[in-house]
Amino acid sequence: MKRLLQALGKLILMGVIAVMLAGALGFFYLFKSSYNAVSYDKPKRMIIRRGTPYVHIIQQLQEKGVIKEVLPMRLVGYLMPEKQNIKPGRYDIPSGLSSAELIDFLYRHEQDEVRLRVPEGSRGEMVAKIVSDSLEFAAQDFMTAFSDTTLLQSLQVHAPSFEGYLLPDTYNMPWEFTAEDVIRFLVGKLNKFYRGELSQLATQAGLSKHEVLTLASIVEAETPIVNERPVVASVYLNRLKRGMRLQADPTVQFALGGKPRRLLYRDLEVDSPYNTYLHAGLPPGPIGNPSRSAIEAVIKPAKTNYLYFVATGNGGHNFSRTAAEHHRNVEKYRVIMRQKRAAERLAKRLAKQNQATK
Repeated sequence: MKRLLQALGKLILMGVIAVMLAGALGFFYLFKSSYNAVSYDKPKRMIIRRGTPYVHIIQQLQEKGVIKEVLPMRLVGYLMPEKQNIKPGRYDIPSGLSSAELIDFLYRHEQDEVRLRVPEGSRGEMVAKIVSDSLEFAAQDFMTAFSDTTLLQSLQVHAPSFEGYLLPDTYNMPWEFTAEDVIRFLVGKLNKFYRGELSQLATQAGLSKHEVLTLASIVEAETPIVNERPVVASVYLNRLKRGMRLQADPTVQFALGGKPRRLLYRDLEVDSPYNTYLHAGLPPGPIGNPSRSAIEAVIKPAKTNYLYFVATGNGGHNFSRTAAEHHRNVEKYRVIMRQKRAAERLAKRLAKQNQATK
């Protein structure tokens, strides 16, 4: 009996030692050894998309040649379940990581961001192209969200689309953003900018947020010169107070659609509620996404009696109080443009003559 107990004791001891040894080997294999890692020179790029389950991620790792077997990654995932929550993004994975080091690398990876610029005055179609070129969705996905009634209601935008509500600037956006996420982000930036003093001043002036953005989008399209925008805004506000039609060329451009071009007299007759040559008051909504300076110009316009303006032909505009003064400015502009066209024709003629003599 004594010998039996001694033998049993030895067996138990050997079993414990075997378990401890197996545990040590397992720990070393999973947490320290790079045996399961594939050796390669340059980091391997792997894209993890939103909603990809952990089991599919480790299958990708094997398919990409980052790991040899999926089982060790399954085991460390079981032992550290919180680290199975891997963010979507682009990962450049170095060679030689143990299974535990690899899951930790993926789990701790910083938010993958893309830097992109939403230009001042850009329309929804342009924004769609810019963001879809950098993020993981199609331009059509953006345009669908752009006029989604449920999304519009949730963001309290009382308009047929988000035109005018996407604040232009340069932003860092998470790479995994969906089209809806981008719209929420840009509308949020506008709301943050607009609230407070600007919102109060607009209300005091009798302007709704939609009206401010609509007029700001026209001001934006009229002039790229920031310090001229409050004066342009004052012209339109003065005309609105007098019941005069805005007669803003950019609204006709918007009504025509397509790329901006030189307007013809017949274009001014286009049948559209956005044609401010035919219809009094503001158009139904913004014709682009106005910048901060254009929005501020409408809310804090210059104090003027101007009712008209026309381009100088050399950058900027000439402003006037009366129709007679405006017509004189228009004639000045036409003279300058004729001179410029004549100079261009002469330059082309001289360039051809120089080529012929060579």
